[in-house]
Amino acid sequence: MNKIGMFFGTETGTTRLIAKKMQKQLGDDVCDKPVNVNRITPDDMLKYDALILGTPSYGIGEIPGKGASSGCFEPNWEEFLALLPADVDFSGKRIAFFGLGAQERYADRFCSSLFALVEKFKGWGAEIVGDWPTDGYTYEHSAAEVDGRFIGLIIDQRTQGMFTDERITTWLAQIKPLLLEKLTAEA
Repeated sequence: MNKIGMFFGTETGTTRLIAKKMQKQLGDDVCDKPVNVNRITPDDMLKYDALILGTPSYGIGEIPGKGASSGCFEPNWEEFLALLPADVDFSGKRIAFFGLGAQERYADRFCSSLFALVEKFKGWGAEIVGDWPTDGYTYEHSAAEVDGRFIGLIIDQRTQGMFTDERITTWLAQIKPLLLEKLTAEA
């Protein structure tokens, strides 16, 4: 595929809205329309060499899904990942992640679900890009913070929605060349 693929999980629709903002900024010529993971097959994702994946945070930092611990009511990442074959291979794919969470309400586990999702894809051989500074956020703990930086873009629409557009623009400027480089290398 010569475009970036964008997929997300969502419970309330906020992750979808953020994905749509990102795709609009990137443009139709660069990125396909974002699609909810509860509407795709593994092949839909695997056909892309460059991906942007987004997730909400639920529970205590596990991958969102209908399982009892995360409390989602709709199929989400947990159900999609269960569809992937045991020997799935994301080697050669470059992926940037974004996560949504509420730093004040869930300060002890802010956006920790993102870490669980990223670790899955790293384990399958994906190259992860798009880390993000922790400056400007207030929280006690986040599994998504590694070596003083977040492992992807973090959005808190609840308490910091006024920064969302600027954060998206800055992050996309950072990751777009990395993702496009992957596409031109594969062409």
